[in-house]
Amino acid sequence: MNTPILNRSERTVFALRRLYADRGYTLYRMSKFEEYDLYSRNKDFLVSDQVITFTDTTGRLLALKPDVTLSIIKNTVDTDAVERLCYHENVYRVSGGSNRFCEIMQTGVECIGDIDTALVGENLYLAAQCLGVISDEFVLNVSNLDILLSFVERATDSRTVQDALIDCVAHKNIHGIRAVCDQFGIEEPLCAPLCALVSLCGQYETVLPTLLTLCADVCIEQAQELADALAVFEGSGYADHIHIDFSVVSDRSYYNGIIFKGFVNTVPDSVLTGGQYDRLMQRMQRRSRAIGFAVYLDMLERLYDEPIPYDADVLVLYDEGVSADMLRARCDVLIASGKSVYTSKTVPLKRRFREVIRMKGEVNARG
Repeated sequence: MNTPILNRSERTVFALRRLYADRGYTLYRMSKFEEYDLYSRNKDFLVSDQVITFTDTTGRLLALKPDVTLSIIKNTVDTDAVERLCYHENVYRVSGGSNRFCEIMQTGVECIGDIDTALVGENLYLAAQCLGVISDEFVLNVSNLDILLSFVERATDSRTVQDALIDCVAHKNIHGIRAVCDQFGIEEPLCAPLCALVSLCGQYETVLPTLLTLCADVCIEQAQELADALAVFEGSGYADHIHIDFSVVSDRSYYNGIIFKGFVNTVPDSVLTGGQYDRLMQRMQRRSRAIGFAVYLDMLERLYDEPIPYDADVLVLYDEGVSADMLRARCDVLIASGKSVYTSKTVPLKRRFREVIRMKGEVNARG
């Protein structure tokens, strides 16, 4: 039996690429670096504001790419249709685990153009499919930033207080919400619905009726859009994995509408994040709408931290009397039988093999 050529993480990447291709996504390729100004103007959008920079031979300040979405927006044009792009790119950012700069493979999709509710649903469904490839035990948490902002902005006009409330929502801190409301004189009829919104968390089919009732006098249109998008999961087999959770928040300067995060068992942080980012498009002088998500493959390395059982199936130990053609012939036979082969005159240190074959001149002895 051959040792697998691809590890589990690599096999997952190819499975994700297959999903993208089946949905008609075109592969987007970018340079390793772009002008730093692109990232400096949108640091809040980046996972980390630490960017590796250098000056090229013409004096331009360039950056090793920390993000793919910004590059896609910069290098595409507005369209009345929908442009579907996927990517598999190395990005350079501070790793959450080591707190050092790392080269991380990131894969994902971006849809730019006339984004309607059906396409939002399609994007959510594709995200769930990706999580299903990664692990059988996953949850896709879905929120709607416009709904949350409707409740927060109704409670107060102060941007500072709104940000404080949103931070409490992100941490599911209902006591914190009430403390902020008490501090700034926000009355109970405005505080209580926000607390109720945060408390809504669970499988979407169970939560939706209560959410629609809660949003009836505030933002029923946005709540119905969320319900319509989540309808894509009816009868799909994924319904139990899809949860509504308003603690999923993103920077409102860039994001709007439906946002989501994907989690798999045993990994403490999200392995997939995505959502609608019309506001980012507007900030970059674009009129098209957009939605997309990214899968963080460095997280999968933690999930798939599996030891390689063997470096090769067979270790062939040979002495000085074994000629090159004899060694080649023996290896050809072994490889033709489906085995991987490692040849050496001495036993390699810190290597593991299923079996050892010794070749001594004209005589072979199995050991």
